[in-house]
Amino acid sequence: MQRVIYPHHSKLTDKEVSVENIFSSSFADLCGEKCITVTCLSFQKTSICYLSFPDSNSGCLGDTQFCFRFRQAAGRKSSLGCFLEHFDRDAPVCLKVREYPGFKGRRDQGHYYGYVYFRQVRDKSLKRGYFQKSLVLISKLPYVTFFHSLLKLIAPEYFEKQEPCLEAACNDIDRWPAPCPSRVLTLPIMGVVMKVRIPSCYDKPGMSQLVHSSENDSLVSIVLPSIHEVDLFSCISPLRYCSDFRPYFTIHDSEFKEYTTRTQAPPSVILGVTNPFFAKTLQHWPHIIRIGDMKQMGEMAKQMKVKKLKNLKTLDSKPGVYSAYKPFLNRDEEIIKQLQKGIQQKRPSAAQNAILRRHFLELTQSFIIPLERYVASLMPLQKSISPWKSPPMLRPFSQDEFMKTLEKAGPQLTSRLKGDWIGLYRQFLKSPNFDGWFRNRWKEMTQKLEALHLEALCDEDLLLRIQKHTEVETVDLVLKLKDKLAQAEREQLPVKAGTLARLQNHIESVILTLPEDLQGILLKPSSP
Repeated sequence: MQRVIYPHHSKLTDKEVSVENIFSSSFADLCGEKCITVTCLSFQKTSICYLSFPDSNSGCLGDTQFCFRFRQAAGRKSSLGCFLEHFDRDAPVCLKVREYPGFKGRRDQGHYYGYVYFRQVRDKSLKRGYFQKSLVLISKLPYVTFFHSLLKLIAPEYFEKQEPCLEAACNDIDRWPAPCPSRVLTLPIMGVVMKVRIPSCYDKPGMSQLVHSSENDSLVSIVLPSIHEVDLFSCISPLRYCSDFRPYFTIHDSEFKEYTTRTQAPPSVILGVTNPFFAKTLQHWPHIIRIGDMKQMGEMAKQMKVKKLKNLKTLDSKPGVYSAYKPFLNRDEEIIKQLQKGIQQKRPSAAQNAILRRHFLELTQSFIIPLERYVASLMPLQKSISPWKSPPMLRPFSQDEFMKTLEKAGPQLTSRLKGDWIGLYRQFLKSPNFDGWFRNRWKEMTQKLEALHLEALCDEDLLLRIQKHTEVETVDLVLKLKDKLAQAEREQLPVKAGTLARLQNHIESVILTLPEDLQGILLKPSSP
């Protein structure tokens, strides 16, 4: 096990930050990565340091936890690429790690998450009169709840015992198994045991992630109901949010100038900020959500209304949603009344949250069903697939053709909401979210065509076929079939059970019809 801490007790005035970067051959690979420590550029180190402390004029005594997100350095490749690609296949949309290619040809550099445990307590022995220190864990995984729970165990001990505590935590994490969607993991850490379930894309929407106890759980100290928090982006699930977002952003961030320039339209990004400076700097942005004190939430619920952006004053505006856009769809008065009634009856926040999530899930499903139906029609008929020709191509997506389908098979079939659905679809088709969704569906359908083509090949009598072939043509067929087999294994094509084994048998049978010298060459396993 290797461990690197950087910057080790880097100072911002009298504040200290330790960025814990843990990696080994298992779960710890995703808690941090060697390349970010060894090759991290100086501006990133500074940015991480500033992101590790609260950036507001509100004094927060005691312990505070939050997370941030930052870009991977340009030109730096992640050593976890193969693992993350395999992991993402079964991960739910909101927890996928690898990012879609950049919108309209832009290449995405990838991102890391920083999970922060900040402590601020009075200490007269220090110059500022306060002890201020953060422990930060860097990871590729968006497991907010899990990593916050992990830091709750490690950070308080670290502030008291320093290095020995981190050594013990690293040794425990180094022995953890690799995370795998749908698996329940039992993870020992610093004398306690955490039990978590990694969500899967095969879970039913709205399914509880609560891990049930068993007779063998006598040693389990902490059972987490989920590994991630519900966030703003999951409101459009099962769609994936494909633009940039920063849960926490400061004026010292390396992208500050890029995101705050007024020389061009606001970027496609969601920023979480606490510094009042941004209230003026970003007041030209089209959408602003202003969050107030938790004590004001009851009063806010009485005025659930999107406000015009021109009503937003720089510093003294009330909490609420401010937008320069007119909504395409009418408000759902029924769900608003349901939530307001819940507040009056003091319904638990978890129940209120479940109601709201169910509403957004059903709304997004109503929106996406017509798109899914149309995209499915782009698939060629199965009878057009010939084993001796290349797989047929998908028909291109036509916006006009899709719009015509909405009249009879639009969202009005499954949603009671009225409004300008056509306008909403036109806007969506221009967005990075559609671009990411369609790229993913196109890839899935292309792989399905490859799988059907492979199955068609397996159903052929290849020995009969090669009787009409010359020796050169037979060798060429073997090489092509080997490439097909390698592609199917590499991309994990959705073929029927036993298909790849049948294809391997076909290849070997064909090879055995060739002269012995060629058999010796072709039967050798392909080099990786």
